[in-house]
Amino acid sequence: MKINSLSTSFILAADIGGSHITAGICHLESYSILSQSIVRVEVNSKSPAESILARWESAFEQVLQKNITASVSGVSIAMPGPFDYEKGISYIKGLDKYESLYGMDIKQHLADLLTIDHQVIRFRNDAESTIAGEVLSGAGKNYQRVMGITLGTGLGSAFTENAITKDLNLGSDPYKETIADDYLSTRWFLKRYFELTGVRLTGGVKELAELAPGSTIARDVFMEFANNMSEFLSGPIARYDPDVLIICGNIAKASEFFLPHVEKKLNSLPIKLALLGESAALIGAAALFDDRNKPASIKSVTKL
Repeated sequence: MKINSLSTSFILAADIGGSHITAGICHLESYSILSQSIVRVEVNSKSPAESILARWESAFEQVLQKNITASVSGVSIAMPGPFDYEKGISYIKGLDKYESLYGMDIKQHLADLLTIDHQVIRFRNDAESTIAGEVLSGAGKNYQRVMGITLGTGLGSAFTENAITKDLNLGSDPYKETIADDYLSTRWFLKRYFELTGVRLTGGVKELAELAPGSTIARDVFMEFANNMSEFLSGPIARYDPDVLIICGNIAKASEFFLPHVEKKLNSLPIKLALLGESAALIGAAALFDDRNKPASIKSVTKL
């Protein structure tokens, strides 16, 4: 891989999902992704570590083989946790994905694999990256204090003040019988619909949204989700006093069935849907190389 550490305008960024990696080149000066650079590669997250890392390397190489004139100066990766983001060590365990990477020094492994200096490889929490991207170039661009959440396989969250974004990890906060992540995620929708109907949905929240126009039960599930979301977020909103709430993630695509009720419950706070899609995480991850928007200290996690 060709890395020019003297140039800082372009960063090779990646977002690690449960079943794929999306990569592209971010132009730091404009906080935008070069559209022609974007690559998406499927990954079996249950594979051995060598297979997973080979797929990641393939994505990086495909980006750089697109004959783009930009010379990149670093690699930045939006990564789910638990993860030591400063050292580049994964502690993902018990989440049915990437368990073969547990305890591995991924930063050094990628440096060896790509023949680059480990100091030009950086990692950032995936939710923090997404919210940072939306603040820098999307729905949160014109606000000073932004709370953002990602709704998908789990609940991600981050808070931005004066362009500095930090992970909040609200999904681990106590809520009802367990934690917020268990109530504000795709698995809650599937579990709740099964409890009410005995039917197991295989198409996730998208399938439930397709049923909602003609199904009272499906609409009731979305309403219950809206109540849970409003009730849980009222505490963090009171603590952090954001100017706006940004909602990201795949569940947000079904927002017509729950967002109006959330807006009524949280009527003093503007709520906006994310604008950038997968590009948000790439932009937010790449921003680690921009001293104007880098967190004061990169948060590390305790080994689980």
